[in-house]
Amino acid sequence: MTDTAHFPLSAVVGADELKLALCLSAIDPKIGGVLIEGPRGMAKSTLARGLADLLASGQFVTLPLGATEERLVGTLDLDAALSAGRAQFSPGVLAKADGGVLYVDEVNLLPDHLVDLLLDVAASGTNLIERDGISHRHSAKFVLIGTMNPEEGELRPQLLDRFGLNVALSGHTAPAERGQIIRRRLDFDSDPQRFCAQWQAAQQALRERCEHARNALASIPLDDEALAQITERCFAAGVDGLRADLVWLRAARAHAAWRGAAAIAEQDIDAVAEFALRHRRREPAASSPQPPAQPAADAQANPSEGQGQWGDMPAPALATGARREVPSWPKK
Repeated sequence: MTDTAHFPLSAVVGADELKLALCLSAIDPKIGGVLIEGPRGMAKSTLARGLADLLASGQFVTLPLGATEERLVGTLDLDAALSAGRAQFSPGVLAKADGGVLYVDEVNLLPDHLVDLLLDVAASGTNLIERDGISHRHSAKFVLIGTMNPEEGELRPQLLDRFGLNVALSGHTAPAERGQIIRRRLDFDSDPQRFCAQWQAAQQALRERCEHARNALASIPLDDEALAQITERCFAAGVDGLRADLVWLRAARAHAAWRGAAAIAEQDIDAVAEFALRHRRREPAASSPQPPAQPAADAQANPSEGQGQWGDMPAPALATGARREVPSWPKK
């Protein structure tokens, strides 16, 4: 638990898909984190802070805007290394986030090399710093949560692909739900401790559910039948590379653990399909305009014309989105 009161994840109104994706990442951090897309004012940071409470350390670290590479990875004092014979390491953001959540707001506005570095460390769980022949290595196991507003710029596809799951938030919320969101926010702001106490039971149940799922994760096999279904659907969706297959399989296993099941079922595969495919699915190729029909005489005189280029093949059909099953959340 952190010392500062955070808005409980169990008290968040709506956003069930995002809450599920966050919980799956807490169950299995090897999924690769979550990229949240949506306009400003959609409580993205509130949800990310709520996730930290589900982890053992409760640590929540934000990468400051304009952070340098040294601020991110830490620094080595070379003078101390020469005089004392050992490297003196000053921890950066990655070291402070170990065991918790690293939150990167507007990740699409970061320099590409910093995003690349972040994703490398998130995947390996280790940060290695090397300066003038001196190196230092430390653990950096965290759940990476990135947010972006697509209207302010996109991430390169190579970087998008390296985020495990992707969820888009809609800015259009029904009036009744908007009112409920505002009311809970006002209650929290007026007395955070009292509000958190009211939601303590629901938050504890959610925390225990994630903990039980983490403990059961290793006992759920990554079986060949589930893998075969996933690889077929990734192929049909036209995704590049194999990361989607791996992420999808891990997320499906985490969802099975979330349900308390002993094996991956089709409903687990369906429940996380859009999370794994949304930012990787290839857009269908634009259909080229058809030439005007030729008169019969012309067609007979030039039988090769109007029949397309040799080797042309129809574009593969894209997989249709499967129906999502989102678990119900405790309501106050």
